[in-house]
Amino acid sequence: MYSSSLADAPAIREPLHTPVAHLVRGGVTEGIHYGSVVVLGARGEVELQLGDVEAAFYPRSALKPVQAVAMVRAGLPLDGELLSLAAASHSGEERHLAGTRRILELAGVSEDDLRNVTDLPYDPAVRDAWIREGRAPSRLAQNCSGKHAAMLYTCRLNGWSLDDYLDPGHPLQQAIAEIVEDLTGQRIARVTVDGCGAPLFSVSLHGLARAAARVTASAPGTPEARVADAMREHAEMASGSGRDVAALMRAVPGLLAKDGFEGVEVAALPDGRAVAVKISDGANRARVPVTAAALVRAGVDPALLTEFAGEPLLGGGEPVGCVRPVRALDPVTVRACA
Repeated sequence: MYSSSLADAPAIREPLHTPVAHLVRGGVTEGIHYGSVVVLGARGEVELQLGDVEAAFYPRSALKPVQAVAMVRAGLPLDGELLSLAAASHSGEERHLAGTRRILELAGVSEDDLRNVTDLPYDPAVRDAWIREGRAPSRLAQNCSGKHAAMLYTCRLNGWSLDDYLDPGHPLQQAIAEIVEDLTGQRIARVTVDGCGAPLFSVSLHGLARAAARVTASAPGTPEARVADAMREHAEMASGSGRDVAALMRAVPGLLAKDGFEGVEVAALPDGRAVAVKISDGANRARVPVTAAALVRAGVDPALLTEFAGEPLLGGGEPVGCVRPVRALDPVTVRACA
């Protein structure tokens, strides 16, 4: 079971990553993806660990469900699609923009009050269409705008200042930091600035998996369960059409999953089983099959995960290889690569 006391902050050190996936082309290992993986059982016990799961690292957007829990605990009244959007790294589709506008409207603020960076939509097809239409980068289109709109709404409800809501010393960010420590079970090692401009809290990969497990295993009606339910029921609002993380939540009943830049992913089941993955070079081509293999090690039926085995490597337009998780992750079924 999980302890109610907080552990010390994880050590800040060069992480001791280990091979987690091989790039195999024509039967020869052409490259190796290093990283770290942790698999937790339903009682919080570590069932598998590869690499350095206790070193301090930045979870990036994989921490957004925890940030959303903190805002709900602080009074954010959103549910359903809009709460999923509050925890989103969205693709910039029109439904994401409309949802963010709705949150801003509920808060009584405007797009001008957002303090995230301006950007084009994250989804390549949506971004290309945006450019063809001559639309400029905007704060609304940036993939974290739903979270930022929810932050403004939370501030307005609590009477907190709006202009400086991204300051780590702001009451909102202090409240979020408190919940990050509560759910990860450890002190924050360091605070920096994420790509969107919001504070980014450094914990361990183990702590990230523990937080996800606590979110999915919480009692119905709690802030944690509200966030998990919203993201699972509206997976495309938390990501976008065609995104692998949304497809994963649709494929595995009850699964909550969230990805993050630089090769991070966390996923957890309602009984508390959880996995967390960090690919050291940030490669999505390794993140997806490694996460799938970790979920199999956590007890998920492999038949549910066949579409997440990874894209084939092509030679002359034909499959000639694959990205294959290491035997420590996939000891029974090591897929043959062309």
